[in-house]
Amino acid sequence: MSVIDNFDHWREFLGEHVDKAQNMGFSEEQITNVASKMGEFLSQKVDPKNDEQRLLKEMWDAGDEQERRTIAGLMVKMSDKAH
Repeated sequence: MSVIDNFDHWREFLGEHVDKAQNMGFSEEQITNVASKMGEFLSQKVDPKNDEQRLLKEMWDAGDEQERRTIAGLMVKMSDKAH
């Protein structure tokens, strides 16, 4: 099973990497920048595997650049709390 097959596993995976980046001294803005790039890649290259991912993709595709950064930032915060 891939980490993106299950939304809870995805959030845990993302949370672990957010923690690592924070421990390495990355700022919240730098982490959000990376999350935005990851979101763009996932939106373009990966089929949603579950309802949560499908909703995120639909929101991502509907949003402008600033709204996508907001989604990325919220995912970072949400995954950091879940971890």
